[in-house]
Amino acid sequence: MKKTGIFYGSTTGTTESVARLIAGKLGISPADLHDVSKMTADKVASYDALILGTSTWGDGELQDDWYDGIKVLKGADLKGKTIALFGCGDSESYADTFCDGMGVLYEDLKDSGCVFIGAVPESDYTYSASVAVADGKFVGLAIDEMNESDKTEARVESWTEMLKADLTV
Repeated sequence: MKKTGIFYGSTTGTTESVARLIAGKLGISPADLHDVSKMTADKVASYDALILGTSTWGDGELQDDWYDGIKVLKGADLKGKTIALFGCGDSESYADTFCDGMGVLYEDLKDSGCVFIGAVPESDYTYSASVAVADGKFVGLAIDEMNESDKTEARVESWTEMLKADLTV
């Protein structure tokens, strides 16, 4: 498997919990699981693949620690790196900005030369709008622990199985 690092921004612990679940399913060492507030260019450079996770706050904004993290990523050489995204949101209370934080990461990085993997069909979700959707798919794994926590395990399992094919190349 490609050397993979997971970087997450988590205010309440939900995104961190999902990051740990993903790491477990992919067999990624706890040493390769990082709070984005500790992201450095050297850490980014040490990985062939990055799994990036954020929650969505306010009016569709990134989790706070990602504002510095995205600056690190924009300054790094991401050409040829494989990137998968996951986002946590609330599809009922914030149906019009569901998982927008994940979409913000995608928009900020899409012209960096990286290769995105892990898009998920939007058909299994109920929400009204999201900037994390392109061509009928979420740009990564969307998680709603507030309203659909019973689906998280199966969604992560399915997504990580899909990622394995692209991470073993």
